[in-house]
Amino acid sequence: MRGGPTLGPTRAAESLGILYSSLNSPPQLSGWSSNGSDPCGESWKGITCSGSAVSSIQISGLGLNGTLGYTLSDLLSVRTLDLSNNNIHDTIPYQLPPNLTYLNLANNNLSGSLPYSISSMVSLVYLNASHNLLSTIEDVFGNLQGLSELDLSSNNLTGDLPNSIGSLSNLSSLYLQDNQLSGQVNILTSLDLTTLNIANNHFSGWIPQEFRAIPNLFVGGNSFANGPAPPPPPYAPPPPRRPHNNNNNNNNNNNNNNNNHSHLPPEAPSPRSRGQVADQNNDKDQRSLKGGQIAGIVIGSVLGALCVALAGAFCLWSIRKSKGDTKGRSRDTVRSPSTLPNIVTNMEVQEQSPRSVPVTSLKPLPSEKNTVEKAYGKDGSVNRTRLPITATSYTVAALQTATNSFSQESLVGEGSLGRVYRAEFSNGKVLAVKKIDSAALSLQEEDNFLEAVSNISRLKHPNITMLVGYCVEHGQRLLVYEYVAKGTLHDMLHYADDSNALTWNARVRIALGTARALEYLHEVCLPSVVHRNFKSANVLLDDELNPHLSDCGLATLTPNTERPISTEMVGSFGYSAPEFAMSGIYTVKSDVYSFGVVMLEMLTGRKPLDSSRPRSEHSLVVWATPQLHDIDALAKMVDPTLNGMYPAKSLSRFADIIALCIQPEPEFRPPMSEVVQSLVRLMQRASTVRRRSGEDLGASYRIQEHEANTDFSF
Repeated sequence: MRGGPTLGPTRAAESLGILYSSLNSPPQLSGWSSNGSDPCGESWKGITCSGSAVSSIQISGLGLNGTLGYTLSDLLSVRTLDLSNNNIHDTIPYQLPPNLTYLNLANNNLSGSLPYSISSMVSLVYLNASHNLLSTIEDVFGNLQGLSELDLSSNNLTGDLPNSIGSLSNLSSLYLQDNQLSGQVNILTSLDLTTLNIANNHFSGWIPQEFRAIPNLFVGGNSFANGPAPPPPPYAPPPPRRPHNNNNNNNNNNNNNNNNHSHLPPEAPSPRSRGQVADQNNDKDQRSLKGGQIAGIVIGSVLGALCVALAGAFCLWSIRKSKGDTKGRSRDTVRSPSTLPNIVTNMEVQEQSPRSVPVTSLKPLPSEKNTVEKAYGKDGSVNRTRLPITATSYTVAALQTATNSFSQESLVGEGSLGRVYRAEFSNGKVLAVKKIDSAALSLQEEDNFLEAVSNISRLKHPNITMLVGYCVEHGQRLLVYEYVAKGTLHDMLHYADDSNALTWNARVRIALGTARALEYLHEVCLPSVVHRNFKSANVLLDDELNPHLSDCGLATLTPNTERPISTEMVGSFGYSAPEFAMSGIYTVKSDVYSFGVVMLEMLTGRKPLDSSRPRSEHSLVVWATPQLHDIDALAKMVDPTLNGMYPAKSLSRFADIIALCIQPEPEFRPPMSEVVQSLVRLMQRASTVRRRSGEDLGASYRIQEHEANTDFSF
């Protein structure tokens, strides 16, 4: 358990006040407030204290909606957190109380995955996130040796079971039913379970014999094979020459209540006992056995020599063919260093080049100019060129020192690939380190990590977060970026106080900067780079509020999401284009849609999905689209923190761009170059008005001003 000072009432009240605000200040939470009152000295509903420290938060079944905020990690004394049976949405934040023993988030609308911060909750005994919209199950269980019950049932989980789930030595109950999990389940055979429910998934292979010892076992509704399991692989040690007399007494205690449709393989028959054989017959058998052994050795040697000869001939033929192919290739296929690399971003290109890309070294020296071998022939075939890695190679030790051993205090964010830490080096330089979680990469994607590093390091644009380094030592894979200090656009829009609210002028400039970043990815890079995860949380702001788009080029490392998505999951993708939600297809036009949603987020100050609002207003796009061309309705949609300080015609043109970007049909959405031109014209005309008035756009223009003498039309 991690130690630390006990939070006083003020600090605890601040953290709980932010949770209260994130849950939309519900009246059900009587006694709660966001003004710093003492949760232990007063009667806060669902709060239990030990002395002056909050030890338990139990607010289940109250109809709460909204999100979980971002400061729960400050509650170091909280051991029980029960938020089950509410309507809480968005992702589970990584900022959870670190010393929990009981965590219940069941029956909400939470999406995404379990945050990696759970991996450090070494005191956790009970974890329930069932009946939500979780889509991935990460490898976060390695340190949870005290966990007794794990329930992730009735979500949208896909993929194989993570390796670390097999290390839960104290686990007695595991519920994974009603998901879309696949692969085999042999990893669970090491667990001493009393209850295992994996029904209604896509598991395949054979049901392990070890499962027969589990008293409460439910495995129906999967794709398990019928019949006995296959024989041991060829490398298994051979059975004894003389069979033993004892029978194989497997335990056939199969208590599969309510699970008669499961298919457990029948037990393997025991070897029969043999009677004694007369000495002369035994001698004859031994002579026959020796003769058979000799014949087998001779035949095996001949076949082995023949295989070696054939393999050698094939290798010689391959080498000659390779040399001939190389001579016939045009030098034009080699890219110049200034040409942007090929970044695979869609399934079509992956099918053309299915092989993993060889690299010169997985553990390069810091002084090396590392290269990745990659090439493309005219027909899509693989040739050989070398793409140097321009980013700096860091050691694990250096990054550990800079991040204080990747401590919780250095943690600044978390995404689908891993956590992000603030790294301060001895020379005073501050960078951001993204620590890639091993569960986020398949074996092939691990092999392509250096290729992705090479590609990402060549993305050079003032509105794109720059990759400055990487690390591949000791099985670790880390990316080192420039550090953008102000925070994310998402936090500035939804969590900043009114005094720090973004002005209209700032919002237009942020929209233009991020549009230029996408224009660069889509129309300057060859081939086009699809971002795939464009949202306000990935737009970082510097001290001058200039936008820096993060996670560019990481689509090649993102687990494959090109699959049909259930209706329940559609609601969890507030930024996702309709074609992606329905078919898994994602193109540059899908990025354009996501950009339109972010613009709409800046215009209204609302989140893309917000179940705390009336049902007709849950989806920002659905609610706003019919009003984008109605000037009166538009005035009512504007973010109230702007206090009416914006030019009406600028607002109208901004809304026109949004309407084009969020068209349901991809072919009707404009390319990003046209979006950039429209925003540039909007900025130019706003500058014209500002020069005429001599006043600042973001602080002086209310909706009725300057409309009579200013032309804002495109």
